[in-house]
Amino acid sequence: MAWHDGTVTAPLTPPHQPGPHDPWQAPPSGSHFVPSPGSPDDPDTATEVRQAAAVVVLVALSGIALGLLWLWLAPRVPLVSDDTAVFLKNSEGEEAIGADGTFVLLAIGFGMLSAAAVFWRLRRGGVLVVAGLALGAVLASLVAWRTGIWLGPSSDVVGRAREAGQGVTFDAPLELHSVWAAVLAWPFAAMGIHLLLTAAFGPRDIEPGWAGWGHAEYYGGPVQGPLAGPGPSAIEEK
Repeated sequence: MAWHDGTVTAPLTPPHQPGPHDPWQAPPSGSHFVPSPGSPDDPDTATEVRQAAAVVVLVALSGIALGLLWLWLAPRVPLVSDDTAVFLKNSEGEEAIGADGTFVLLAIGFGMLSAAAVFWRLRRGGVLVVAGLALGAVLASLVAWRTGIWLGPSSDVVGRAREAGQGVTFDAPLELHSVWAAVLAWPFAAMGIHLLLTAAFGPRDIEPGWAGWGHAEYYGGPVQGPLAGPGPSAIEEK
């Protein structure tokens, strides 16, 4: 392209130096294009449903590991009995709150790990995969809670007090006092970390300004519209 006044011809831009708004120059490095519909990197609905179901099952099963860690790391609440009743050995102890705090901290850690794993494996996944992660996290917390209670000390406090005898210390059943706050720690942590990873490293939408000749093949055909540039016949005439 050049400017003509009948006697002088001057190029509008220096050769080999495209303007700052040239739509045909290469996109900046580090950009990630969103795949076109139907490509292998863009799964269809049936594939996404299967991926979401797999995420739900795998994340829910990982709740067993959380339950075992909670059973191992949670502080025990000591009890003692006499001939008439069962009492806390240390009435000012914080072991009961410590059990809730241990569960919440472990759940947050598992939520971060599960979100990172799902994003790394299925970063092209859509809304169904994210919903599967949230549902699996809730189920995993419930599984962890019931696993710790089932494998922990028996809930039959009276029977255990009789077995232990008068004045003998024994452990109280493992339990959560703030059940829903603890159960929701995993899904909230997973959703937050997945959102951050998607914002930082997720696929980007293609900007119209970069849709030039060099990327026409990526879109599956020639560039249409005002960014298509002059055709070969126009260039030959000039």
